[in-house]
Formats: sequence, structure tokens, C-alpha cells
Amino acid sequence: MQGVNAVVHLAALLHIVNPPPEMRPRYERINIGGTANVVEAARQAGVGRLVFFSTIAVYGASAGGVLTEDSPLRPDSFYAQTKVDAERIVLAAKRADGTPLGTVLRLGAVYGARIKGNYERLLQSLARGRFLPVGNGSNRRTLVYDKDVALAAVLALKHSAAAGKIFNVSDGEFHTLNDIISRMCEALDRKPPHWSLPVGPVRFAAALVEDMARLAGIKPPIMRATIDKYTEDVAVDSQRIQRELGFVPQYDLSAGWQDAVEEMRQSGTLPC
Repeated sequence: MQGVNAVVHLAALLHIVNPPPEMRPRYERINIGGTANVVEAARQAGVGRLVFFSTIAVYGASAGGVLTEDSPLRPDSFYAQTKVDAERIVLAAKRADGTPLGTVLRLGAVYGARIKGNYERLLQSLARGRFLPVGNGSNRRTLVYDKDVALAAVLALKHSAAAGKIFNVSDGEFHTLNDIISRMCEALDRKPPHWSLPVGPVRFAAALVEDMARLAGIKPPIMRATIDKYTEDVAVDSQRIQRELGFVPQYDLSAGWQDAVEEMRQSGTLPC
């Protein structure tokens, strides 16, 4: 990091559904220990600003409300728990003059042409016409397009008011799962699914499959946690970064998915 003016730290262990207890030390080593290493190296090298990519998962579910940067933290996964501890390291770090070194960006669910995890699987299933929704789809989600994440990171690196602070980053809206699926299908030029499955029976079936697969010593194709994450309600406010840093998202849900699908088809990662 010698001669480096600014650092964006986004490396982490994630996208593992319901990790077993024995994985906790690995999460801690990478997400907490790794962040401590990055922060200390930046501090010793005299880096001017370090922006840390965290996650709105530190809040847990919204339970019908709206969460802000001042809401209590209720992390319910190894990933979210270790991100909370990593945030503390970043916010405690000082430059040689005693001013804060870091800024924390708590990102909504990030999507784009190179996404991984649940939204990538959902998009691929919709593209192949192999997806049937679970539940009524009214649960809310907080998303942000990857190009807007880059824009927020640049603002956090440059803006003097960002030092030592936490900002939620999203496209500024709350989207129901139905809205997300509709915008995905619109970008794919496909009709949205007309039918859905009830949550209770599907979760019960997922539990049976999960338990039987584990008894057989194989990886279950679906788990309770998958259904719980799919039906989770997450509404996180991001007005602070708009108000204090002047962040203006450039992509709404429709434009974001249109852009992502076009890039994925061009790269061959999505069927035409």
C-alpha cells in the first residue's frame, strides 16, 4: 500500500447458505482478521481513506418496519456477525493526524452482470422458465446496482464528510419480491410466473429434503434457510448518503436489470 491514496476493501467470505458451525473460525479469520490486516497496512502506509464494503444484513429482518443507520444491529449469520466486528475495526482506525481513516458502506443486495448468490440463481431460473414463486411476493427487498455501488464508493473516498461514518447504500426504493421478479422478466422478455406455492408446505418439504440429504451424507438441493431468506422482509433506508454526500443512484430496478441482462447475454453467462 505504499504510495496508495485510498483503499476500497470488499474481500469477504460470503454466499454460503446455512454454513456449518465449524466454518465460524474461517469466517472470523477472513472477514475480521483480513480486515484488521488491511486496515493496519493502510494505516502504516499513510493511506488517506479506506472505504469498507459492509452489508445491510447486519440489521437482520425489518419485521414490517424500515431500518436506518441508527437501528439496532441484529446479525443472524456468520457473515453478518463478522461484518459487524469488521466495521468496528474500520471505524476505530485513525490516520497519523488523529482523524478517522475509514468509511463504512452498508450495501443493499448488490446485483449486476457478475452477480453471485440468490439473485443470480433466480435470474437463471426465470430465463429458463423453471421458476415458481413461493408465497405472495409482498415481502420487501433493498437492492442496489453494482455500477451505483462504484459511484457510492468514489463519493465515500473523496468526500470529507464521509470520514468515520456509516452509510446505507441502495437505489433509494423498497421493492417487493413480485416487483423484482417482474422487472427481471421484463429484462428477459419473458412473462412473469402466474402461479405461486404456499410458504408453509414448501418449507416443510424443504426441511424433509434437507434432513434426508444430511442423513445420506449428501448436500441438500434445498434448505429451510433458502425459503426463509427468499421470504424475508428487508427494507433499509438510504437517505443519509444522498443527503450528506450527494449520492444519486443512476439505475432504478428496471434500468439495472435491463443493463445486467444485456451484459450477461453478451458475455454468454445467460441464455439468449
